Amino acid sequence: MPATSRSPVVLYLFSCLFALIALSGYWYGLGKPVVLPDAATPTHKLQCASYTPFDKDQSPFDQPFTLRPARMDADLALLATRFECIRTYSMTGLEAIPELARKHGLKVMLGAWVNANPVDTAKEVNALVAAANAYPDVVTAVIVGNEALLRKEVTGAQLAKLIRQVKAKVKQPVTYADVWEYWLQYPEVAPAVDFLTIHLLPYWEDDPKGIDDALAHVAQIRQTFGRQFAPKDILIGETGWPSEGRQRETALPSRVNEAKFIRSFVAMAEQNGWHYNLIEAFDQPWKREAEGAVGGYWGLFDADRQEKGVLAGPVSNLSWWPFWLLVSGVISLATLALAGRVTHARSAVILPLLAVFGAGCIGTWGELARVTSRSAGEYLWAVTLVVLNLLVLAHAALTLSARSGWRGRAFIWFESRAAWWLGAAGFAASVMMLGMVFDPRYRSFATSTLWLPALFYLVRPVRAPRREIGLLAFIVGAGIVPQLFREGLSNPQAWAWAVVSVLMTLALWRSLKVRAASRDVQPSSLPELERASG
Repeated sequence: MPATSRSPVVLYLFSCLFALIALSGYWYGLGKPVVLPDAATPTHKLQCASYTPFDKDQSPFDQPFTLRPARMDADLALLATRFECIRTYSMTGLEAIPELARKHGLKVMLGAWVNANPVDTAKEVNALVAAANAYPDVVTAVIVGNEALLRKEVTGAQLAKLIRQVKAKVKQPVTYADVWEYWLQYPEVAPAVDFLTIHLLPYWEDDPKGIDDALAHVAQIRQTFGRQFAPKDILIGETGWPSEGRQRETALPSRVNEAKFIRSFVAMAEQNGWHYNLIEAFDQPWKREAEGAVGGYWGLFDADRQEKGVLAGPVSNLSWWPFWLLVSGVISLATLALAGRVTHARSAVILPLLAVFGAGCIGTWGELARVTSRSAGEYLWAVTLVVLNLLVLAHAALTLSARSGWRGRAFIWFESRAAWWLGAAGFAASVMMLGMVFDPRYRSFATSTLWLPALFYLVRPVRAPRREIGLLAFIVGAGIVPQLFREGLSNPQAWAWAVVSVLMTLALWRSLKVRAASRDVQPSSLPELERASG
């Protein structure tokens, strides 16, 4: 046999080429632009959008809280290029909004925040009445309360009385805003308003609607309300789709899906002559504290006031994809450099694929952590999982290497600590599984953090403390069915989490079977993956 046919170099180069194409295709597939019919153009403005004045580093819970007039001025100038009006939710600190709206040619649906505290509510309502009377040319309607019935902070009778009090003091139409079901649960409110403001958010329904069914659901509810409450008009006061966050059954957040929903909804609403308000003008990162990643990304523009591609033009689910391709490529090259020369055909094929697989998992987690992390603790958790995956990737690469010289010493160092990496991966999986079982509503699936350790230690189990590893295997394994039951069988993200959890459980269980004698670092005694490297 010719020497070249026995050499793994050709196989290695072919595998590297295939791996590079796969890695590039993965990131481009996530980020490729999609072209959809535009919803807004310079000559076609949309009706209304929800507006809150918080900058990306602000929260209404900041103490002391200071609004930035220059930010509000710039925001309204931007929104005036796309919309005819804005909707607000509170009067506190927003006294300048009507004047700024007049400056930029915007109308305002002015809202007062109603809660269980009658003093706070009275203050909000008094300010609402004063602003409505001071700016009759700007304020087209007043909204007395937002989802106060949903929060159970007032009764229907209390709310109806408050609405009638406001109606006696202003000339504009008066309404109240809540999720559509609550208008049916509290029928005493509808007679008090001039028109009904209903919230229709298919993603948040008790039975979530996927993007393909969302518009039909909105149309059906709008038509039902139009018939049931005629002749009063119906305003769809909130509708939209999140661009980031966890999947709920078939409802998948993404920028492309947000653009599909918004653009199709606008076309449908304008064809039917519906009045509508889109939620919301800008991403609100502070909402992640209460609603997870999904809460912060309903904006038509991002928190930096940059286009997300929701209203017009091509839209990408991951505009950062070249950056993550670069990061993954660097990690892949570093992995190959660490492994060095390969001497066996199977290692030549597996090593490049392992490098890009591990790098792709790390990059995917990096992007998810970027949009979900809110606090120093969460950033620390994200970095810890990155480091863990880098350690496992290095261990796997050295297992496939020739292991001569310093690489041999490095392999022995990683091998002697393999139980640490396995235990850390099992601990991370257990913590995340407990969250997915007992408090899953706002948690994203961190599936990409477990693929590499689960697969590597499943193929190549290590000796580890039996009691601790057994407990971790039990926690992860016991949570698989309950989390699938909670998420529903139609959720692909939940299925991916279940599969990686099964692999992690098996990896932990297999390591319980490893006896002390099997951990001598001898090629003849290592399982399949190490024997592949000779």
